[in-house]
Amino acid sequence: MLVLLLMFGGFAIDMTNYVASRTQLQSAADSAAHAALVARVRDREDEEVAKDVALEIMEDNMPWRRFGETVKSEHIEFGSWDGENFHASNTPSPTAARVIASRNSSRTNAVRTYLLKLVGVSELAATTPSVFATYQPACLREGFVAEDRVDMQSNNEYLRGFCVHSNNYVSINQNNYFEDGTVVSMPDLTKLELPNSGYERNEGLEEALREDKMNIRILNELETIMAGLRSGDSEYIPDYITSMIPNEIELTSNNNDITQDDLETAAVNEITCPNSNGRLRIPGGEVIRDVVIVTNCKIVLGSDARIENAVVATENTSSDSVSGASGSTFGEDDGCEPGGGTQVITLGGMDFPANLGIFGSQLLARGDVSFAARADGIEGASIVSGGEIDATSNSTMARCDSGMEGNFEVDYFRMTM
Repeated sequence: MLVLLLMFGGFAIDMTNYVASRTQLQSAADSAAHAALVARVRDREDEEVAKDVALEIMEDNMPWRRFGETVKSEHIEFGSWDGENFHASNTPSPTAARVIASRNSSRTNAVRTYLLKLVGVSELAATTPSVFATYQPACLREGFVAEDRVDMQSNNEYLRGFCVHSNNYVSINQNNYFEDGTVVSMPDLTKLELPNSGYERNEGLEEALREDKMNIRILNELETIMAGLRSGDSEYIPDYITSMIPNEIELTSNNNDITQDDLETAAVNEITCPNSNGRLRIPGGEVIRDVVIVTNCKIVLGSDARIENAVVATENTSSDSVSGASGSTFGEDDGCEPGGGTQVITLGGMDFPANLGIFGSQLLARGDVSFAARADGIEGASIVSGGEIDATSNSTMARCDSGMEGNFEVDYFRMTM
């Protein structure tokens, strides 16, 4: 009986200690894997430096003098995550990191027992793998995302899992339709602004609601993206740009028309206005494509002007730094085929009062975005605002999934195993 009591007591005491020790090991491995991936991807460190960062994190959490060598350099790997498994590789652009931490007899740091040693069990081994991978929030890839209010108004259809997110609150009028899988999110659902009978007059809304808070990190990277475009950094330059010699255009007037003939195709065009009131106008019906434009001017699209397969970035901070007349269109209306999309970036706001079209394109604004889309004018759209988004009525918002490969993105990190 004494032996049995010692065995059961030892099991309870030592297993409690073992679980606590394994939990500590797992937590340290998680921190190390996260640090390794951040160093490799965000900070662009080489593999050995990233491994050293992970080892420093392990030392901070589980000092070698007390816990022994829980992780060696060879137990830190980089590669990819396919949704179920980690695949180690030597790719220069990894999307996942794995750390395997251990306490065992071969490392002379196994978890010691107290009472179980009386029955011959003096130590227990623990091994904890941890995998972190990069990802992109679905709302940032396609949908409307704003730091402040998103006003969605009425008589719209949101299809194919389209996403609407506000870090403040969403305001919805009535007679909107939300297809199954569509997401409408904000930190506090009690702040949702609805008219009377709002759920009854907005089919699918109740099922689409989620509570969520998002760190919209891409808004902090706009200056970096513009600097990368100016310098020809391959991380930001699209594939259709083949000339690394910028085409510099110095304007002397505040009112300037610009056409495709004025630009160098397949090149970065740096256009400078004399001051912040300078305007760069794309005439009505004009098509601008296969270019990058970086400027300090306001960008104004004339009636039915189109920008396709291009990047347009302005440092102008005016509330209407990018605007357009009726029929302005970003991206090629090609049924979500790859290519043809446009990325528009501004440190100010955007305003499109009527019949805007967005096809496989991304609009990034530090300020407010206000637009009224035409009925079939949104198919593959990422609109991200550091202020408010004042959206449209009487339109269909469709998700592409494909055709958004040109989006500027900032990596997010999550634990997958």
